[in-house]
Amino acid sequence: QVPLVESGGGLVQAGGSLRLSCAASGRTFTSYAMGWFRQAPGKEREFVAAIGWSGGNTYYADSVKGRFTISRDNAKNTVYLQMNSLKPEDTAVYYCAARSNWGPLTRRMNEYDYWGQGTQVTVSS
Repeated sequence: QVPLVESGGGLVQAGGSLRLSCAASGRTFTSYAMGWFRQAPGKEREFVAAIGWSGGNTYYADSVKGRFTISRDNAKNTVYLQMNSLKPEDTAVYYCAARSNWGPLTRRMNEYDYWGQGTQVTVSS
C-alpha cells in the first residue's frame, strides 16, 4: 500500500545527530535507487542525497556533503540517512523516495516514483 515510511526524526540541538530510516512497505526496493529530499515550510522541496542499487554509488547536495551519509540495507528493505553536525537550516520535513528507472543518480524529483509521508527534523540553535 504505502511504499515508503520514514522514521527517526525529532528535535535536536545544533551540532547534534539524527539517523533517519525509510522502510519499504508493500513491495521491495532492493533494485531501486533511493533518495532523500527535504522541505521546509514555504520552501521548495530540495534534494539531499541519493544512493544506487547496491549502495556503492552515492550523490549528495552540496549543503549536506561531508555531514550526511546515505546508506541502505537491502536485506531489511531500508534506506538510512545519518545526519551529523546538524544546523538550524537543516530543519525540514525529510522524505525518502524510490526510483524504479535505470539511470544516473539524480536530484530531480520527477524521476522518483514512490514517496514517503515524511518525518520532521527540527534543529534548534
